[in-house]
Amino acid sequence: MVRQLGELENAIMTRVWQWNRPVTVREVLLDLRSERDIAYTTVMTVLDKLHRKGWLRRERAGRAYRYEPVSSREAYTAALMNDAWATSDNPAAALVHFFGLMSPEQREALRDALRVAAPPPSDPDAPDSPESGPDTGETRSGPAR
Repeated sequence: MVRQLGELENAIMTRVWQWNRPVTVREVLLDLRSERDIAYTTVMTVLDKLHRKGWLRRERAGRAYRYEPVSSREAYTAALMNDAWATSDNPAAALVHFFGLMSPEQREALRDALRVAAPPPSDPDAPDSPESGPDTGETRSGPAR
């Protein structure tokens, strides 16, 4: 049931991003019904849940609401991955298993992302690199120029 709810949340969010405009429960319902039998109240509940989680904002339009995304698909995906990782008692082991599920292309994308997000630390022995400790205006190669 939890997995199905997560899949439904993703299906709804995908539509909201693709349509790139405020949407109503009825619009989402009609589109989802092309793939599965689903109740109006189920779609309404999931949209409300996504609103309460902060992923959608809503504005009253007559008796209904219009929903639109608060952030990008990438931010949403990152938050889902972070939430899943936070449930583990052993985050390092969870990452190892996750990496084992990745395709070579996904692992390469991860390497690229790590290079952007976490550049390698500077070499403390390199000329003109700051010495650790208080900022004195000096480097290992001498006073600041």
